[in-house]
Amino acid sequence: MTTNSPGAIPATTFNWKQARRAALAACAALALATAPAVAPPTAEAQNATSGVTSRTVDMWPAAPHRRPADPYIEARIATIVSRMTLEQKIGQMTQAEIRSITPEQAREFHIGSILNGGGAWPAMHKHAAPAEWAALSGAFYAASMSTDMATPVPIIWGTDAVHGHNNVFGATLFPHNIGLGAARDPDLIYRIGRATARAVRATGITWAFAPTLAVVQDQRWGRTYESFSSDPALVRAYAGSYVRGLQGALNGDTDVIATAKHFLGDGGTWRGVDQGDTRTGLADLIRTHAQGYYGALDANVQTVMISYSSWNESGVGERGARMHANRYLITDVLKGRLGFDGLVVSDWNAIEQVPGCTRTHCPEVINAGVDMVMVPDDWRAFIDETVADVRRGDIAVSRIDDAVSRILRVKLRSGLFDSSPAASAAAMEAASITDAPLAREAVRKSLVLLKNANRALPLARESRVLVIGKGADSFPLQSGGWSRTWQGTENVNEDYATGETLLAGIRRVVGADHVRYSETGAGVDPRQFDVVIAALAEQPYAEMKGDVTFPATMSHSARYPEDLAALDAVSGQGVPVVTVLYSGRTVYANDLINRSGAFVAAWLPGTEAGAIADVLFRGPDGRVQHDFSGRLPFAWPRTACDSTGRAARFPAGFGLRYSRPQRLGALPEGSAAAPCSQ
Repeated sequence: MTTNSPGAIPATTFNWKQARRAALAACAALALATAPAVAPPTAEAQNATSGVTSRTVDMWPAAPHRRPADPYIEARIATIVSRMTLEQKIGQMTQAEIRSITPEQAREFHIGSILNGGGAWPAMHKHAAPAEWAALSGAFYAASMSTDMATPVPIIWGTDAVHGHNNVFGATLFPHNIGLGAARDPDLIYRIGRATARAVRATGITWAFAPTLAVVQDQRWGRTYESFSSDPALVRAYAGSYVRGLQGALNGDTDVIATAKHFLGDGGTWRGVDQGDTRTGLADLIRTHAQGYYGALDANVQTVMISYSSWNESGVGERGARMHANRYLITDVLKGRLGFDGLVVSDWNAIEQVPGCTRTHCPEVINAGVDMVMVPDDWRAFIDETVADVRRGDIAVSRIDDAVSRILRVKLRSGLFDSSPAASAAAMEAASITDAPLAREAVRKSLVLLKNANRALPLARESRVLVIGKGADSFPLQSGGWSRTWQGTENVNEDYATGETLLAGIRRVVGADHVRYSETGAGVDPRQFDVVIAALAEQPYAEMKGDVTFPATMSHSARYPEDLAALDAVSGQGVPVVTVLYSGRTVYANDLINRSGAFVAAWLPGTEAGAIADVLFRGPDGRVQHDFSGRLPFAWPRTACDSTGRAARFPAGFGLRYSRPQRLGALPEGSAAAPCSQ
């Protein structure tokens, strides 16, 4: 064709890709036009949002950027969905755990997603190499692409890579989010996101359940360390950086799909109870708890995970509406007002917490807008019961089609249809799961100096050093929860194939001959040394088990009296004591601070805690090589019962530097173990 008449395309410039897209769009339109009519859902299926008006939706600021739909992708989605059976659609909406499903079962039941929970590894081999992970990924992918579907749909694997690829043996673990919040460095967050994405892809996995965007208001919550800060603005900035780092171009060989979690208000529960009740008005929900999601949406986040918690707008009664069944926030706000067109996933067996539901049956959650349901073990029963719900009219077919379309959209955008993730993993070097230099930088920037009496720091490299404390030579204690296992417990140093403890870092800096280690300090004369370095620590914990339940105090010593005893053994003897505290929250520690010449909040630094020594000691030339730069991401409590920072000893943003010393007198101690009052 060579004419220039309207509609003619010169042969030399014919765009085959454009034509293919147009053809697919036409096919999709035909498929939709000839599809059988869908019966309207029952009254229960409509799940009306009682009390919600357009005014309350309009109170939400519009999303920063709404990206236009890709006609080519939308045409493919419509075609695939139109050719799927109901059972295949529900299979795509199902996420099972690798301990409870085989590749063959995933093929048979058209499973859309798998995940590995904390403490799950290929063949339950705790020290499985990246190649073993990738092999399992390849087996599931191959199974998903050999189903009887008209268009096979690839399976997607999700993992809790929350501070590096923390389930994988030998992977670098970065500081937990609370430490990154202290660093106040969005570019660092972006680079950690990129490094984490590379590590995840090196194991054949393409979906990370990160970042957590909770804006914690009460540090009794055991997941406080998964939050960047109590400052919504910082969480919003970090959300964008982290998502951009994880997702990259979204469909490259070193990119993973990010997850904004847990929507919404998980950091605001009453008394910090895990999976509890967030009692606050709509304006505060938007102003405080939603800000991270605006940052994530601006960065084009592809998935959102729903919170176990509830939202209690009036603050009256035992509990508000469960987030998993909150159609107003999931559908009207997130998908509607904010324009989110990716997939919404539930949390682990969370549907059973919705009143009237079980872990295998909950039409209310799907009607509320959840697209993919995490049913780790009981996935087969869930499929059967959800199919029955649709056939009864309790869930509309249109809702199922919307959910599957969103799942397909994410899979298409991320390039999952193009090739097996195991293939790209095989091309990556084994070292892709490590990035010690970046982790060491993050550790140095995360440290917050709270006290430095008489310029106890920085230390001379020629110092004779006594090191005490249970945290000094412990990878489990410096890494915390979500490290190798769910709670971070049941681990020993040998479960970490890379990294450096603080004790090893001190020995590296000053020489092993100048260092003695005694965990308790008992029986050792500190006067034989120039300085004592005490590494104190919380025990690892994660969700549920990490809560400090009211009326218990926030006193570190009340929970870990052995740390106070270790300081008592060495303090007050004319030798400066430098205390380094590993914790997942700010804690009441007046007694520990009083017994220390210098006091450092080191949070949960991950596998490269040895970098702390590079900040504590001068360089080889006698000069400061790394000054303190971290600032508190949460207020430090003044009293043992202050878990909210309303009466701060050190306000959020506080942090000393070598160049800016500050005098701190003796702090009142009182009785820190007495139960808190109402």
